[in-house]
Amino acid sequence: MTNGSTRRARISMAESADRSAIYAMRHEVYARELGQYAVNERETLSDALDDFNEYVVAHAGEELVGFISITPPGHGRYSIDKYVRRDELALAFDDGLYELRVLTVARKHRNSRLAATLMYAAGRWVEEQGGRHIVAMGRTEIVSIYLKHGLRTMNRQVQCGAVTFELMETDVLQLRGFAERHHQYYSKLYREVLWEVDFPFFKAECCFHGGAFFEAIGPGFERLELRRTIINADVLDAWFPPSPKAIEALREHLPWLLRTSPPTQSEGLRDAIARSRGVDPGNILPGAGSSDLIYMALRHWLNKDSRVLILNPMYGEYAHVLERVIGCEVHRLNLSRRNGYAVVLNDFIEEMRRGYDLVVLVNPNNPTGQHISRIQLESALGNVPARTRVWIDEAYVEYAGPGQSLERFAAQSENVIVCKTMSKSYALSGARVGYLCAGRHQLAELVPLTPPWAVSLPSQVAAVRALEDEGYYAARYADTRRLRADLVLGLRQLGIREIIPGVANFVLFHLEQEHPEADELVRACRRSGVFMRDISLMGTNVGLRGVRTAVKDGKSNAVILETLGSVLEVASNMPTRA
Repeated sequence: MTNGSTRRARISMAESADRSAIYAMRHEVYARELGQYAVNERETLSDALDDFNEYVVAHAGEELVGFISITPPGHGRYSIDKYVRRDELALAFDDGLYELRVLTVARKHRNSRLAATLMYAAGRWVEEQGGRHIVAMGRTEIVSIYLKHGLRTMNRQVQCGAVTFELMETDVLQLRGFAERHHQYYSKLYREVLWEVDFPFFKAECCFHGGAFFEAIGPGFERLELRRTIINADVLDAWFPPSPKAIEALREHLPWLLRTSPPTQSEGLRDAIARSRGVDPGNILPGAGSSDLIYMALRHWLNKDSRVLILNPMYGEYAHVLERVIGCEVHRLNLSRRNGYAVVLNDFIEEMRRGYDLVVLVNPNNPTGQHISRIQLESALGNVPARTRVWIDEAYVEYAGPGQSLERFAAQSENVIVCKTMSKSYALSGARVGYLCAGRHQLAELVPLTPPWAVSLPSQVAAVRALEDEGYYAARYADTRRLRADLVLGLRQLGIREIIPGVANFVLFHLEQEHPEADELVRACRRSGVFMRDISLMGTNVGLRGVRTAVKDGKSNAVILETLGSVLEVASNMPTRA
């Protein structure tokens, strides 16, 4: 909030004891101030709907300073019934429709963001009740508050006394998507008040990732044969198979591997990683993929008072965990689209000095593919305060070339932790194998939190054999560079000019103004079995035209380009540019 009196406002659901104060404020605002109703001697204002209405309220100390009313379904009445016939509105008056109205803030608090906070809290309450649709009546003077939070006007105004109201509506799912796209703003709202509601301000659902192609295969894997015809370029799995040594080991021993418990703490896998990386086994902590390690370590080290720096844009799992699961104060280093989202090291160094508890860097970055060289990054990290942990996610570093990992640097460091997955560069995404590499003192407190048998026995065996086959993977990385170059060339031939010069196994590009927006293009391509990723939720500065596609094998890349060309041709109603 912008003034001290509202900074500690408390948000809660109204209790019966709050009703008299609500009705008194309604009289003060809607009768005396706005002239919507006549002033009465009781100086209180309520209506028949208050028999079952809910209120979200805000208090500053013991004083009521704001509220919003919610009319639930199931009672046969809404406030809008007094002004328009239901058959005049394109709304389904069913058990999923909730009404928001009388958004009210005390005069001395109207320069704060309290109205916005009440609006968002009401929407969250409806979502928790299983609501599907929201209709709202808002005074024309404050319609912008409703629109700012994802509602849409119905181009219908109604009059009550001296007050004009605008009718608005939205789907709850659309409201959720709107909040996801503006999570940085809502994080600020979260920190400005005290929450005393029985639902979380952020609905901590799973972070959205790629993998929409499983909709075609089926959630129960009913149509696995479709894997041969669909192209899953919305996830960044390797286009090549795992090491032949890994496949041979699994084929020969699979029945035994499936029925046998693995080494409790993945000791053999840990030792194999340490040998491959040239560090001590005590510097390695295996886990069931990098996400498993992210959730375990960050939730242990951080709390709601922690300050964290991340890149913008960046892999969305980190913002999800930090803001919606832990509730940290998250700051973003905004990367400029004008220079291809490259990290400007001087800006990064200056920002890291500001006393954060944690700095998170994905390198090469996802979704941009931009990479900071090992030498440059090691030099930059020398400027970080000792109390600041630096978490470097190297999911794609092998694609950047040999000798680019900071694992040996991290093993000798006081505050640097490298997070690695064997999914993307070792073609073991389905196996879920990851690890942390850091100083022993960083890993010591995480070891007791690591569950036994975290990595399955087939996964441990496949990972160990893969680590023994460096030559095979080096050849695949070289192939990936050639395939990426060919894919970029093909995109340019389709008239796509803004392509980010990444180094990983994916390509980020921005569609031109004459092209459809990313979500529309992605949906159209899916109908042809080609799945790509709209990146609008992966950063607050990427716009609505960013698309990321994985680099696949040559044949699949050709299908991706052909499908893209067809969709763009239909959208522009002109021949595909060659």
